[in-house]
Amino acid sequence: MTDEGMLLRKRAEDLLDMADKIEEEFHSLDQMAGGEIFIGCAESHLIKYLAKAVKKLYKSPPLIRYHITSGDTAQVAEKLDKGLFDFAVIVEPPDLSHYNYLEIPGSDVWGTVMRYDHPLAGKEKITLDDLIPYPVFASKQAFNNDFPRWCGEKADKLNFLASFNLSNNAAVFAREGVGVTLTFQNLVDTSSQSELVFRPLYPRLETKMYIIWKKYQIFTPAAELLLNELQNSLN
Repeated sequence: MTDEGMLLRKRAEDLLDMADKIEEEFHSLDQMAGGEIFIGCAESHLIKYLAKAVKKLYKSPPLIRYHITSGDTAQVAEKLDKGLFDFAVIVEPPDLSHYNYLEIPGSDVWGTVMRYDHPLAGKEKITLDDLIPYPVFASKQAFNNDFPRWCGEKADKLNFLASFNLSNNAAVFAREGVGVTLTFQNLVDTSSQSELVFRPLYPRLETKMYIIWKKYQIFTPAAELLLNELQNSLN
């Protein structure tokens, strides 16, 4: 190779090194600047896995701010599809043709929340026949997807009085003695200091939880950091 050729080769290598350095600097700048992450979440105590990932990232730069909106699977998935969320946390199997996902360990157990003096409060487990005489509250998603898994077409026998997106709002109605809330365990305060009690459904009904994001999605540096932390902790 001639001296001129070697010089050109050296300049080309220097330019590549400079490009790599500039890319790294921009990446570092983005990380130091932090960012915003938008997440749609279903209600579940399993959100603790998301909280643990956030806690771990909070201990070191960059400063990331999280905007978390509650809703059922249909609501959060719709906003995810529109690009309003980076991630969605849902409580039914994801559509694998549209999303990538991580499965969260464990599952949510369905049951009833009612006043401690409700006629059903003395039972250890609650069957469909137990519920039929009383007004019940639940999310539309539960009535459309979860309870048909539990009791099939007999779900139509339930006296569906109202739907709620947030279990704690439904629990207020239960506390006032209006009816019975059908919800996940651990979402509503049913401690000894509460006026409410939780009783599981029988046969047992459980629901899995998933973190999903759109296929081929381009993440911000902040969202990429959270995804990496979730993958490391859940896989």
